[in-house]
Amino acid sequence: MLSDLRSRLAALRSWFTATVVAGVTLPATPRGRRLRRGRLDLVIGADVLTAVVCWGITYGVLVSRNARDHGAHNPGLLLLIAVLLCAPVGLRTFYPLGAWSASAFALVLQAYIVGAPNYIPAAFGVYMLCLYAVTIRCQPWVVAGAALVTIVGATAVEHQSPASAVAVAAVPVFIGVIVRVRRGNREELAVVERRHEGERALLEERQRIARELHDVVAHHMSVIAIQAEAGPYKADNPPPELVESFGEIRASALSGLSELRRVLGVLRSERTEIAPQPGLEDLPGLLESARAGGVTVTTDVTGAPRRLPEGVDLSAYRIVQEALSNAMRHAPGSTVQVRLYYGEAVLVIEVRNNGAPGNGQAPPDLQQRWAGLGGGGHGIIGMRERATMLGGHLEAGPTANDEFLVTAALPLGGGEETG
Repeated sequence: MLSDLRSRLAALRSWFTATVVAGVTLPATPRGRRLRRGRLDLVIGADVLTAVVCWGITYGVLVSRNARDHGAHNPGLLLLIAVLLCAPVGLRTFYPLGAWSASAFALVLQAYIVGAPNYIPAAFGVYMLCLYAVTIRCQPWVVAGAALVTIVGATAVEHQSPASAVAVAAVPVFIGVIVRVRRGNREELAVVERRHEGERALLEERQRIARELHDVVAHHMSVIAIQAEAGPYKADNPPPELVESFGEIRASALSGLSELRRVLGVLRSERTEIAPQPGLEDLPGLLESARAGGVTVTTDVTGAPRRLPEGVDLSAYRIVQEALSNAMRHAPGSTVQVRLYYGEAVLVIEVRNNGAPGNGQAPPDLQQRWAGLGGGGHGIIGMRERATMLGGHLEAGPTANDEFLVTAALPLGGGEETG
């Protein structure tokens, strides 16, 4: 009998852990370097400090109210209620749903046992932080349920009006939804950027192989063809068989050179058979992704937009993409201006980043990062190689106005236009 009860309790505990704790909770977002000091998570430390401070404030309020009520409640009970009201905030990072449930239970307990109809600000702040954590980490149906419980509890327990109860639930949920959407967009951008890094590494390796083939194999094949053509003239009255043999050697060398050029064209081509390559017509989607990642992007197009050669179109898109990625990585929250000028023979791209939201003055640490970026970062090299491959040029680096400017000029006569 006892063993059967233990097995049922173990099964119930496993179900509760799998369903309530893990099944409805999303993984925590890894903290950035600014929120960590070695193994110490500053957010968790701040939560623990908040719990201690709120406990002190809450316990003081409860003692003051108890003294006003002529000591109606035991001080030990007040101490326990203060702990129950404030401790959940220290657990919200690990167990957001459990922390919110404990905070809601403690508020109800405080209202009915202590008999204080008015909420305690510190305890109410703990509940708001726990509800915010639920919005960030839990499934949407859990968030909706928590908001509904908050509205009902504020109306029934605290006797607030329905409008006030809705406002109480809406503030942390609204903020949490905004942060959650922004985090999701940043994670999606990170996935796209990693895929872009892989594609760029593959392209660079193909370019390296193409250069080796061109510089070594093509050179030797050309030498063979030239020597085979000149060979019969090095002897007086060469036999016809020798002339024919040298002719066949030369023809084979020239045929090999043609095949080699075809292979080099395949290696240097960025076209794939699985999906169309992006171009400037896909620029609006790229700009929206950058805006979702935290930067403000404005665009300006001058000249007569038209269909570009495939290589120019793809390279222009990749240059803008890399410049926006650098802005999001090195100057989050800044303002970026993307300008395109369609000239008669050249496409000019200008991506200007002011480095800080609301002003044009970059902080000293950002200036140092810009200086390192302009001095030969991996992305800058890739953009410059794309422009050079098309016969153009690219410049990138800080300006006198503490901005970071990327300017590329891509000739439009380097390939056939796609119709």
